[in-house]
Amino acid sequence: MSGSTEGILSVVVEVSQALIPLVIFFIVFQRLYLKLPRSQLVKLFTGIFFTAIGMILFLYGVYNGFFPIGTEIGEFFGGSDKKSLLIPIGFVLGFLATFAEPAVRVLCYQIEESSSGYISSKLMLYTLSSGVAVFVSIAMAKLVYGIPFLYIIVPGYLLVLVLLWLCDKDFIAIAFDSGGVATGPMAVTFLMSMAVGVASAQEGGNPLVDGFGLIAMIALAPIIFVMLLGVYIRFKGGINNVE
Repeated sequence: MSGSTEGILSVVVEVSQALIPLVIFFIVFQRLYLKLPRSQLVKLFTGIFFTAIGMILFLYGVYNGFFPIGTEIGEFFGGSDKKSLLIPIGFVLGFLATFAEPAVRVLCYQIEESSSGYISSKLMLYTLSSGVAVFVSIAMAKLVYGIPFLYIIVPGYLLVLVLLWLCDKDFIAIAFDSGGVATGPMAVTFLMSMAVGVASAQEGGNPLVDGFGLIAMIALAPIIFVMLLGVYIRFKGGINNVE
């Protein structure tokens, strides 16, 4: 019980250190420039309060749930003779983590609304989820077979540069925003801890060298896949042909 309480208190301190400077910054501007009415201030500080509670609960759940279970799964497969199973498992987990990511769904809905239905949210959601799934499976293959990180990330960004010239211009900015959104809490907390667990369990593995880089690959995946969708749509002549 004491360990649990200590964990909650450490998370409260961590969240306070993040939010208190922002609150002080706002108060200074409120006094000097903004002069917002009392009713708006009440709504603002109520929102800050619930944000703090949400961050505390989320981070506590991450530290005590996602990180340990992700590491345990990674260490189990990393130390077994069935490492190749990590590739299909990575594909499934990458798809599900992205499919469940709230920020990804918000982005997809905003894209559909901003494009007046020209780009459907369902199409974007499955494109992003599939892209991350493929690259998480590639990341697992990197861990299993010892593929150098540069052999994946450099050709990936060279492909992005090529796709910039071929892609429908409507998809370029969306692609780069999608890369940032896909690296949300679901991917970072669970998939990264699993990759570090795999690297830690492998004989002769270095968690710092082999365990990291997954998030960069997850960020790259939506950029490539959304641009590929843009290339396909550009040469097919419209979104209606791919729905």
